[in-house]
Amino acid sequence: MSKKSSAPTGCPCGGPSLATCCGPYIDGSAIAPTAEALMRSRYTAYGQRNEPYLLATWHASTRPAEPLFGAEEKLQWLGLEVKSALRLRQRKAEEADQNRDTVEFVARFRVGGRAERLHEISNFVREPDAIGGALRWFYVDGHFPQ
Repeated sequence: MSKKSSAPTGCPCGGPSLATCCGPYIDGSAIAPTAEALMRSRYTAYGQRNEPYLLATWHASTRPAEPLFGAEEKLQWLGLEVKSALRLRQRKAEEADQNRDTVEFVARFRVGGRAERLHEISNFVREPDAIGGALRWFYVDGHFPQ
C-alpha cells in the first residue's frame, strides 16, 4: 500500500509550487516582476486553458481577436525549459532598455498522442496597464529560431 505525498506539487513552469510561483500572477494578487516570470506564468496559464489571463497579458497591438482554444483541442503541456533571458547576457555589453526584454524557451507538449516541442524567442514590453497605470510586462510576439 503506497501513500500519496501530501507535499504540494510543483508549478507547471518548473517552479516550487503554483501558490508561490505563477499562481499570484494568474490570480491577480501580484504583478510579474520580470519578462521571464510573465512568460512562465503564461506557460502555466496555457496548461490551465486560462484565456482571460493570456489575453490580459498580451500586448494590445498584437492580441488576437479570435479564441485561443478550440473546444476539441486535446493538448497536454509536458514541461518548460527557459534557455535564456537575453537581457542578462546583453547587460554588460550595452545599456539595456529596461522596458523591453526577450526570453528564449522550449515548451514540450503532447497532441494526439505525439510529443512536440515549441522553441520560441519571445518579445516583451513593460508599460503602464490600462486599469491602474502600474508598470507591467506584456507579451508582444515571438519567432521560432532555426
